[in-house]
Amino acid sequence: MRATRSRTDRAVARSASPVGPLRELVDAHRIDTVLLAAVDVQGRLKGKAYDAQVLLERLGSGRISPEVCGYVIGTDLGMTAPQTGAFSWDSGFGDVMLLPDTQHARVLPWMPGTAVVLADPIENGWPHPLAPVTVLDEQLVQLAGLGLSAAVGIETEFVAYEGTARDAAAAGWRGLGPATWDNRDYALDQPGPVAGFGRHLARVLAQAGLPVEAVKLEGAPGQVEVTFPYGDARAACRQHVLFKHAVRAVAEEHALAPTFMAAPATGTGSGLHLHISLHRDGEPVLGEDPDATGLSELGGQAVAGLLEVLPVTAPLWAPYVNSYKRFADHSFAPTLFTWGRDNRSCAVRVVGHGRGLHLEVRVPGADANPYLALAAVLAGIRHGICAALKPPPPVSGDSYLDDEATPVPVSLSAALDDFEISALADGLLGRRATEHLAAVARMDLRHHNRHVTDAELARGFAQT
Repeated sequence: MRATRSRTDRAVARSASPVGPLRELVDAHRIDTVLLAAVDVQGRLKGKAYDAQVLLERLGSGRISPEVCGYVIGTDLGMTAPQTGAFSWDSGFGDVMLLPDTQHARVLPWMPGTAVVLADPIENGWPHPLAPVTVLDEQLVQLAGLGLSAAVGIETEFVAYEGTARDAAAAGWRGLGPATWDNRDYALDQPGPVAGFGRHLARVLAQAGLPVEAVKLEGAPGQVEVTFPYGDARAACRQHVLFKHAVRAVAEEHALAPTFMAAPATGTGSGLHLHISLHRDGEPVLGEDPDATGLSELGGQAVAGLLEVLPVTAPLWAPYVNSYKRFADHSFAPTLFTWGRDNRSCAVRVVGHGRGLHLEVRVPGADANPYLALAAVLAGIRHGICAALKPPPPVSGDSYLDDEATPVPVSLSAALDDFEISALADGLLGRRATEHLAAVARMDLRHHNRHVTDAELARGFAQT
């Protein structure tokens, strides 16, 4: 594939002198530990903590390539060992080679003496087609083939509870007290523990070269929103996975337990909004027409493509059973695939002015892997442009009342049914990738199908 070859060219260039940037970082900051990490399907960092000098020696020798069990890019939230598939009992759980990206090695101020090196999984000398980073890279290269590049800004939410994650586990994840107790959306009179946590988080992220644009409280008790500046698409995703790592470490110091579940409590929903702008030769191209929306013809095509592709790629931006409990009427999480100008009730919100217009895609939840969610978004944009699609009229009022729009899937099961039979998804993402991602999502379904929930007991214990 075109993206694979492009990525491999860059990988070969990096591997020619892999240790220089990392050695400079280790020496300058007295680093003793390096986390060598791949991004798994869930968007988590998975790998090993190496002695810094040992890793430098191994990478410098050129004789030993780091490896990791391949199931880290093929398992579910609970690290279940699959029976079948690319990484399973049937396959023998072989290793995949990792190609370290030492040029982006980074100090982690929230872990003293520690740096991180993200690494790309490799298959037969090529970027592994099932790795989330490769799935995104394919879309970026295909977009570049149209003469376009994407700039991305991520806006994410999470909920912080009182007590550490260990405390929450000991309580069985029940009866937890949110760090704030009411709707503090945009409030600047923040409770002391939350304010201190937010300042600490912003400080260590800035020290790591991952500055945030803003930190604010949100509408649900204990809910925090963090906004990141625009930038390179892959860098935005890399920043997000490191941000989540930082959140958990800093929260521990403040005796808080954060969660990025899409719906951690009934009536609470946390999103991962993707802000996208497109550029050609350095110039923005989504906005130029002085109409009600301000979108250019290409901008309209991008919106139309999103409205057609997002419904059949839901497992990439809503990957779990819990993900679908976020979508509720008048919740600020969309229930229909609509679009509108500065309309937060829509799935796609057009924001900005003049040629600086950009799209805010509001369907992904906070639990989404940003690499995969963004891949689905860029696939939709590309499809709309290539097919010269025209969007339906924008919604100017309450889009929850639109009775003609396609509904957001009501469950992971329904989303998978559409995803697995979609020729459009296969064509845009590749059949091997869609089969793999569907298999991982099915594991989440099987897990929940065999467990009795508190809600089932409360509703049925005495009434059946």
